[in-house]
Order: sequence, then C-alpha cells, then structure tokens
Amino acid sequence: MNLFINYVYLISAVLFIFGLKMLSSPATARKGNLLSSLGMLIAVVVALMSNGLDYKWIILGILIGSAVGAYLAAKVEMTQMPEMVALLNGCGGLSSLTLAWAEYHQQPDTSLFIAIVTFLSILIGGVTFTGSMVAYAKLAGKITQKAIVFKNQHVVNGAVLVAIVLAGIIFCLNPGSSFGYVLFIMIALVALGIGVTSTIPIGGADMPVVISLLNSYSGIAACAAGFVISNKLLIVAGALVGASGIILTQIMCKAMNRSLANVLFSGFGSGAAAKSSGQGAQGEIRPASAEDVYYILESADSVVFVPGYGLAVAQAQHVVRELGELLEKNDTEVSYAIHPVAGRMPGHMNVLLAEANVPYDQLIEMDDINPRMDSVDVCVVIGANDVVNPAALNDESSPIYGMPIIETHRARTVIVLKRSMNPGFAGIENALFFNNNTRMYFGDAKDSVQALVAQFKNN
Repeated sequence: MNLFINYVYLISAVLFIFGLKMLSSPATARKGNLLSSLGMLIAVVVALMSNGLDYKWIILGILIGSAVGAYLAAKVEMTQMPEMVALLNGCGGLSSLTLAWAEYHQQPDTSLFIAIVTFLSILIGGVTFTGSMVAYAKLAGKITQKAIVFKNQHVVNGAVLVAIVLAGIIFCLNPGSSFGYVLFIMIALVALGIGVTSTIPIGGADMPVVISLLNSYSGIAACAAGFVISNKLLIVAGALVGASGIILTQIMCKAMNRSLANVLFSGFGSGAAAKSSGQGAQGEIRPASAEDVYYILESADSVVFVPGYGLAVAQAQHVVRELGELLEKNDTEVSYAIHPVAGRMPGHMNVLLAEANVPYDQLIEMDDINPRMDSVDVCVVIGANDVVNPAALNDESSPIYGMPIIETHRARTVIVLKRSMNPGFAGIENALFFNNNTRMYFGDAKDSVQALVAQFKNN
C-alpha cells in the first residue's frame, strides 16, 4: 500500500511541475492550473484513502470549502483579485500553523528535527497569515495603503526576531516539557505579531512584491509542515511554491531596480518618501476630447496600449479589446505593453487582458517593447502612472529613480487616460503628462474608451 501511495504521490508531483511550467505563459496558464489541480485532487483522494479518518468531518469541510470557493469565484471582481490572492496566501499560512500545532499537541515529546520543523512551520505560517491579512486590508482599502512607520521600527522588529529565534532554540531543545508548550504558544503569538509589524511599513506601490513574497512564505511553511507530518507530497508542493515565489519576487524587484531589503525596510510610499519627489513635474497640460483622440488613433499605423491599475478599477479591459479590434480593421498594428509590476499583483494586467480574450501574441513585455518605442505612432496609457514616469530615468532625486519603465515618452504621440491629475502610489507627479507629445484624455477609463469605440463605429 505504501508503495502504491508513493507512486501516486510521484505522479502528482510531476503534474505539479508540468502545471507550474505551463503557468509561465498566458497561452498555457489555464491548462497548467487545471493540471496542477488534478495532481492535488489525486493526492488528496489517496491521502484520505490511506488513513483511518472520520469522513463525516472531511465531507463537511469539503462542502463548506466548496461553497465558499464557488461564492468567491462568482462574486469577486477582477479588480479585487490582488486582495483575494493575499487572502488565500494567508489561509495557506494559517493551515500550516494549525497543522503543526495539532501534530505537536498530540505528540509534544518529539525528536529534535521534528521540533525544528514544527517551530519553522509555526513561525513562517504565523508571519504569512497576519502579513497577508495586512496586505489584504491595504489592497482592499480597509486601512491606509501608505507605509506605516514609527521610530526605531526596524530595531524593534530585529530585536523581536532575535528573541523569537532564541525562544525557538530553547523550545527545540526540550519540546516535551510543560514550559516548552508555553513557549510554543508564545512563539505562535509573537509570529502573528511579526507578520503585522513587518508588513505595515510597506506601501501600496510595493504590493506586487509583497504578494509574491508571502506566496513564497506560504510554500515554505507548507514544506515545513510536510516534514512535521512526514508527507512527501506536501514537502514537494511546498518547496515548489516556495521556490517559485522567491524567483517571482526577484523578478518583481528587478523590475523596480530595487533590492528585496529595500522593499521590506525602506518604508517606500510613506509620507516622507512621497514628498521627496525631487524637482517635481511642471508644464502645460494639453487636454483632448474623444473626437480629438479618435482622429489621432484613426490616422495611426501603430498603437500600443499600456494598461495599469486604472484599467482594472474601471473594468475597461473588454472595451479596450473592442477598440483594439476596430483599430486592426483600420489596418493599424495593435499591441499591449506589459510592465511586470503594473497593477497590484504579479501578472495582474496579463490576467485582465486574458479575461477579455486579447490575443496572447499581442501582449509584449517591457524589455521587448521599449526598443521599438521610437517607431510607435501612438501610445495609449490607461490608468498607469509610476511605470511610465520618465522621472525614473532622468530625475536622480525621485524616489523611483532607476526603476525600469515602459518608455512611452519616446512615442510620436501619447494619449493618457486618467480620472484626474492625482499622482500614483509613489505619490509624485508624472513628467509624462507635461510633455509636448502628450494629450490628457480625462474621465473614467471605460466611459472614455466606449466614447472612442462609438466614434469609430459612427465614422
């Protein structure tokens, strides 16, 4: 029986790996997700068959979980997907914490190795849970999206982390004692606190990095929990999630030209950082009407759409795709430039455009579109701000200086769709808005694009 279970776990692990590989491309991501889900379903069924369990509780849990999942799938808007991902990351961390706790509660007098992985599962799972809840609250607007910092915050966090590691060493040396159990509870509570204090100093602009990092944490916590209960597949699955999350975090940091330490400890997005916007952008704004923008687009041979979070807020992805199709019928080359950290989670813009059935071959990454930007007739920036701000290239006093951007300012004409002149999450003015080749098209993105669609249909 054990040999059969191991073979099935191996098959599930292979499905995980191939599914993860397929997630690297929008064209295969949906199939990859299904493949990974199939692997997990097989693993869960076999795990349940191999243990003498009271199935009425298992069935009850499946029914409740399925009902909650179905409700969220039907009700959660695409604009709410980043906070949904943060919430799911938190659930993963909480699961690892409670699993390790339950196992330790049943068998407190355990080996040194199991005590160590139990401690790691509790520590990382607790940090993941509360950190993800803070990220959720920031993304959902429940608390301020700005960095919350206080005096000597890093010193306090560092001291608490050292203390919890020392407590963990003492616990691991004697986990079976009554004091060991008290210490275990204290470690769990402090871990939950560290999750809060380590996430609140991070501003909304850095949320894509935070989400991918917390995703990695949830995988590492699951991997540690797998060692606690001696489940090989949980170890493999947790390691895959942890490793892929770390790689994605590194990609996000590279896309902002910042180190992970800078993201976690700089307090970027706080009042101080936001005010240090350097010389500031000044100049004359050139507003445009729907008719003006129509004539510009109608005469263009190439148009590049640059989506940002404003596209998600307005849920304008479907009308943007419709406008793109009308432009193609007008013999215009259409593409979509994707910045790695546009939106509030990794791949946010890819998900939105894929939902609207935008052809995958029209989605072009930042590094591929920038060399072509001088030859682009019109760049249409929809709700993006910091990821197209030229200050990142030429203003050394700007807090985003050095961050790679989509260089829309080099296009022949730039159309910027925005509700107002309010700055983005970095809290600084965008010099792009004042360029001679930029026209500002104010209004809700969806309504504005619909007006352009109407212009094309009526002319």
